[in-house]
Order: sequence, then C-alpha cells, then structure tokens
Amino acid sequence: MQILITGAGGFLGQLLAEHLLKDGHTLTLTDIFEPPVPLGATDHKDKTTCIKADIHDEPNSVLSKDLDAIYVFHGIMSSGSETNFELGYRVNLHSTLNLLEAVRKTCPGVRLIYASSCAAYGQPLPEWPSESTIPTPSGSYGTQKIMIEQIVNDYNRRGIINGISFRFPTISVRPGKPSQAASSWMSGMIREPLQGLESELPVDDDFECWLGSPKILAENLVFALTIEQDAMPPHIRQVNMPGITATVKEMVQALREVGGEEAVKLVKKKPLDPETQKVLESWSVRFDVSKALGLGFKAEQPFQGAVEDFAASLKQQA
Repeated sequence: MQILITGAGGFLGQLLAEHLLKDGHTLTLTDIFEPPVPLGATDHKDKTTCIKADIHDEPNSVLSKDLDAIYVFHGIMSSGSETNFELGYRVNLHSTLNLLEAVRKTCPGVRLIYASSCAAYGQPLPEWPSESTIPTPSGSYGTQKIMIEQIVNDYNRRGIINGISFRFPTISVRPGKPSQAASSWMSGMIREPLQGLESELPVDDDFECWLGSPKILAENLVFALTIEQDAMPPHIRQVNMPGITATVKEMVQALREVGGEEAVKLVKKKPLDPETQKVLESWSVRFDVSKALGLGFKAEQPFQGAVEDFAASLKQQA
C-alpha cells in the first residue's frame, strides 16, 4: 500500500512507520519538520518519502491520487492545547479539517485512520463508558478530538473517505523526552528511572490510569488496514482501543520487578499544578472495549509487559 502518516516525526508515527515499512508498504512521512526514516527500518529508506510541511497551510503538498491509506497523527497534546488555545485549535482542529477537505478533492475514498483520544470523554461518566456514551470533554484537547470524529463520521457516510477514529488510552512506556500531555508522567515514572535518571510522580499511589502499550497499539494500528468499511455503521466510526487499568502502586511495582529497588528510588513525589490535576481527574480509567475486540483488535497486555518491552529496547540501543 501507499500510505501517508502525518505527525510522523513523533513517537507514534515513527513506531508505526517502522512496522509498516517492515511489512513492505511504501510511506510518505510528514511533520512540521522533516521526519526521519525510523532507525529500525533504515534498510527500507528507498520506500520512504519524508516531507516537511505545515498541514494547515499546505495539505495538498503531502497528498497524491495513488494514496491507499492515511494515518492522521499530528496534534498538540492535552496540556499544550489547554495552555495555548489558538495553537491547539489551529493544529488539532483546523489543520485536520484542511487535510480532510484536500483529501476530498485529491484522493476520495482513501482509508483514513484518525488518532483520537479517551480524553474525548469527561465527567460525569458511567463506570464503563462505551462508544455509545455521550462525550462531555472538559478540556480543549478532547473537544477538538470530538469535532474531528464527527467530521470523519460524516465524510465516511458520504463515501468521501473510508474513515475510522480510534480513541487511544494513554500510551506507556513512551521513549524519548517528556511531552506536553497531562499524562506525560505515566511514561516518565518508568522511562527515566530505567535509564538511571530521576522522575517526578505527581499523584498518590491509589491514582488509577487507563493505559496502552506501544507494542499492542502498533499491532492494532497495522491491523486497522484490514477492517472492512461495512464492519461499522457508516455514521458511527469511533472505536475505544484496548487498554488496561493500573494504579500508580501497581506501576511502581512493575518498575521494581524490572528495574529493581534502585530504579524505584529515583521516582520523586511532586505535587500537580491545579489545571493539570483538573484535566487528569476528568478522565475515566475504565472503558468498554468490546467493540474493538469484536472487530478483531488485540487485547492489551499487563503493564509489566510494557515495562519489560521498554527495558528490552534500551538493551538493543546499548
């Protein structure tokens, strides 16, 4: 397949690109800077085109009539969207709208996979929210995600795209540096200590998190290419992706099992700022993922598996 990934310079874009290249696909990678070919797939450089582009201003520069699929991953994360109102709406809403309109004119019918988020939900919620639960986001990030989900539904209903929106859990353990996400510490509390660095933990041991691992998410994103368009109603294309619920205490114990007591000692308690705390407390920590499992997506692994995966990746880099 000929596949475009926006936001391809980020962690998720690079992870997915590596999997797709190894599966034999041809990719166009784009971001606000020129994204690299993933380190684990440099042997497939001849099948990769990397483009620096601002999707808001020049969406046509990354599109072609022969595209088979588009993964829409670009965006400003939760705390970043809340801090910078104008930038959040420019990147998360308007640039995606511009891209979809360009798709309508250039490559109608293309499969389009949109990275939404469980931040689309907000309190009050039932214990196990599903896709039929009405989202009431309490932040700009979730609001922007819901807006695009509805456009994806409408464009799919009209046959302009073969669209699907995935509501991701918080992905942990993410490599790299801390992000602007309110949930960034959910990776940092594992990532930094396993590399001998201190990390900040801004919540109590009984705080619960809804988590997904990079490994399972990548496998499910590749599987998404096989979903038939009639597998869901044409106007209801949202899917809660598989995840698990883990307390901070359980996450620390997973760190202990993999990195030992020395790693745990590097986790330092630090209070949250009120705005970030408000965002975190508005998120649900359990979701009904029966729709995803019914479509054939893979169930999430226990959190310790994600910690072991990250530790293994560090050994490979050494």
